[in-house]
Amino acid sequence: PTTVVYVAIALSGFCALAGEVIWTRLLGLLFGATVYTFSIILAVFLIGLGIGSSAGSMLSRSLARPRLALGWCQLLAVAAIAWTARTLTQSLPYWPVSPTLSPDIWLSFEFDFVRALWAILPPAILWGASFPLALASVTSEGQDPGRLVGRMYAANTIGAVVGSLSASLLLVAWVGSQRAQQGMMALSALAGLLILVPAIVKGPLESGPHDRHADGPPKDGHYNRKLRWAGALAVVVVALGLTALLVRVVRPVPGILVAYGRYAATVFGQAGDIFYVAEGLNSSVAVSRLPNGRLGYHNAGKIQASSQPEDMRLQRMLGHLTTLVPKNPRSVLVIGCGAGVTAGAVSISPQVERVTIAEIEPLVPQVVSTYFGEHNYNVIRNPKVRVQIDDARHFLLTSKEKFDGITSDPLDPWVKGAATLYTKEFFEAAKAHLNPGGVVTLFVQLYESTPEAVKSEVATFFEVFPNGFIAGNIFRGVGYDMVLVGQVEPIRIDLDEVDARLTRPEYAAVAQSLREIGITSAVDLFATYAGRAADLTEWMKDAFINHDSDLRLQYLAGLGLERYESDQIYGDILKHRRFPEGLFTGSEPLMRALRQRIDREP
Repeated sequence: PTTVVYVAIALSGFCALAGEVIWTRLLGLLFGATVYTFSIILAVFLIGLGIGSSAGSMLSRSLARPRLALGWCQLLAVAAIAWTARTLTQSLPYWPVSPTLSPDIWLSFEFDFVRALWAILPPAILWGASFPLALASVTSEGQDPGRLVGRMYAANTIGAVVGSLSASLLLVAWVGSQRAQQGMMALSALAGLLILVPAIVKGPLESGPHDRHADGPPKDGHYNRKLRWAGALAVVVVALGLTALLVRVVRPVPGILVAYGRYAATVFGQAGDIFYVAEGLNSSVAVSRLPNGRLGYHNAGKIQASSQPEDMRLQRMLGHLTTLVPKNPRSVLVIGCGAGVTAGAVSISPQVERVTIAEIEPLVPQVVSTYFGEHNYNVIRNPKVRVQIDDARHFLLTSKEKFDGITSDPLDPWVKGAATLYTKEFFEAAKAHLNPGGVVTLFVQLYESTPEAVKSEVATFFEVFPNGFIAGNIFRGVGYDMVLVGQVEPIRIDLDEVDARLTRPEYAAVAQSLREIGITSAVDLFATYAGRAADLTEWMKDAFINHDSDLRLQYLAGLGLERYESDQIYGDILKHRRFPEGLFTGSEPLMRALRQRIDREP
């Protein structure tokens, strides 16, 4: 019957697309989840399918029994899946190569392409060969070729759709990539046996001596039936035994890969204690205790946040600028939970009554509430905090609520998808959700970026918030990253009023939080001023505005993955800095002190 062929090709499609989803996620950890990485992986997968389908087409013309070839192809896929699973978790992460050795990002792309070929080409070739072999297995004279191809394509496509949805929405989050890949191996073995067992049992075999009549030709008798069933049983036993052995090759995703991604080999042995690792619905998360005793929060193969001084300073600047610049910040939206430090800094303001955290990964709030409560003021358990599991764009565009402040936990624009939170259209949506006097604050990454990417982020923000300004985060005397501050109306910051707030008893927690990052007064906080749109016209003249329609930023930022030019980029911005007349007001002593700090400090 041809039904088993359609079932087998559907299972083949399921495994192919489930594998692509899972391996793209793992390779995204290893290569860095840029738009270029996804393009490389897709290209390799399509190359494998093309090679396989070409080989399968040629073979199907000469094979007398293409069903046997199809069955063996599915069994070989079991070994190929094991190869890829082992390569991605036990081999490639430990190849002795440092990403920083490459002087050109395009050389890194070439190396990533070779590694992707090494890892995923074998199963892709086998899945590519399966389709023409399946067609040859059900072809007979008098059939309508269009109907035949359509049915086969439909079965394969249905399996592929179910596989991709299952892997991305269910399998990895429920059972992890290890069990998901082991399940793929079991399904491939099942597909192979569904084809091979009937083909062996019912196929033509040589007749034995006991199946001959004394005066006649050989007949298909008892001896042949026993031989066929014995052969089929032997294939089943061998296939199941080898599958059981190969399943043991598949290991869980290593913690060092989740934590450090493309730097796994370079930090191996000195990465500290990675004591928590989990695979969530949208990303993989790890928590480590760094060699200096600080905690690290890792997401998608990189340190997303930590209790290191430079990271704490940035996250708390984001949170406190969001609540100290507005006069009456009662409701604040925080985009992304991260380690919860930004949201925690927002939550301790006595004026803030409601904090909404929009976080796309359900696993993150659980992790940070368990391990980072000391650093984020137990923000997840705070009764005035609401965690909304949702994409930030979707939440903002579908919500009618307005806020006095909107901020985001640090996001890396080079990560595919993050650039959608840096578009002109998104900033306009944020602007539309601000109450009068409300502010938007935004992280701008200077390390692992390019001047073109930073210009795009800043210029796009100032297109929507022309009255905004930049606050710089200095680490060890050099620029590290920045915070953009925007408001619909022209911003005027009263230094005396901010200082007065910080001395009130109810602001004791805010004042202590700022002291812990080296800020003891309003002058300290706003001496981080680095420029505004009016001063940076010349610097931004060749900047690309990031739109929803092109997402240019993700391509610009992806080219800066291995570049560390933060001080140079920040220095170029400071060349245009002037004291912002009209931005700050206050008593003469405070204004004079702030002017001196801005004119003097880098």
